[in-house]
Amino acid sequence: MTNKQNAKYAFYYLLSLVALIFTSISVGMIAFSIIDKTVPDAVNAFAGSYDGELKFAISALIIAAPIFYYLSSLIFKGLRKEELEKDSGVRRWLTYFILLVSSVIILGVFISLINNFLSGDLTSRFALKALSMFIISGAVFLFYFYDIKREDVIKKDAIIRLFFIISLALVTAAFIAAFFFVESPKLARARRLDLIVTSNMSNIENAVNSYYEINKKLPDNLETLKNASNVSLNANSLIDPETKQPIVYQKLSDKEFQFCATFRADTAPSNDNNYGYPTNVGSKDHKAGYQCLKGYLSALIKAEPVNTIVQ
Repeated sequence: MTNKQNAKYAFYYLLSLVALIFTSISVGMIAFSIIDKTVPDAVNAFAGSYDGELKFAISALIIAAPIFYYLSSLIFKGLRKEELEKDSGVRRWLTYFILLVSSVIILGVFISLINNFLSGDLTSRFALKALSMFIISGAVFLFYFYDIKREDVIKKDAIIRLFFIISLALVTAAFIAAFFFVESPKLARARRLDLIVTSNMSNIENAVNSYYEINKKLPDNLETLKNASNVSLNANSLIDPETKQPIVYQKLSDKEFQFCATFRADTAPSNDNNYGYPTNVGSKDHKAGYQCLKGYLSALIKAEPVNTIVQ
C-alpha cells in the first residue's frame, strides 16, 4: 500500500472513530434520558427533566451516524479492492486503537453507573441503564474484534452486513424515539421567548421595588417609573422581544401590583423546568395566552414572620 493510501485510510479510521464515539454516546444518552423520564425515582425526581441531552444526542446522530456508516463502507470497499491490506499496520493499529478508546469510555460510563447505584439510584433504573450500555458496548467490541480476526476480507461478509443492518436499525429507533420525549423546536422557541418576557417582568419588578424603597409608595404607571431619577430601567425590559407589544403594569392598591402580557405557551412543569423559571415566592409561572402575574414587594416579604419548629 502506498504512502498516499496509508494516509487516506488512516484518515478514514480516525474520523470513523470520532463519528463512532458521537454515535454510540448519543444512543446511550437517548436511552438514559428515556429511562429517567419513564422510570420515576423519588430520590432524584429531576433526573431526565433537562431536554438538553436529548437535543444534543439528536443533533449528534444527524451528523455523526451517516459519517460513521459512510466511512466504514469506504474502508470495507478498500479491503475488497485490496487498496487496504488485511494485515497492514494502519488497519491493525487503528482498529485496536478504536477498541482502546471505546474501552476507556465504556469503563468510565460503567463506573459512573455503579457509583450512582451505590449512592442510592433506583435499582430498576440502574439495571436498565447497565443493560443499555452492555448492548451498545458489546456491539462495538464484537464488531471490531470480529473484523480484525476474520481471514477473508475480500468477499462480502454476511456477519458484517448483519451488524450494519441491526446497528442502523437501533440507531434509527433511538433517533425516532427521542422525538417522543423532547419538546418540538417550535415549543422550545416559544418558551424561550416567554422566558424573556418573564425576565423583563422581573426587571420591572426590581425597578418597582427600588422606587418603593425610595418613595415609600408604588409608582402609578410605567411612565412614572421611567421618569424616576433614582431608578434604572432599560427600555427593552418593557416590551415583548418578538411582538414589541408593551408589558402592562397595573397598580392594584397601595402595596399590590401586577404585570400582564400575552404568553405563547404554558410554563414548563416544575419537574421539567428546562428554562430556569423561578419557582419561589416571585414565581412567574403562567398559561398560554393573555395573563396577569402578581408582582412582589421585597420589603413585605422580608417583613413576614418566620415559622419555627419547637422541639
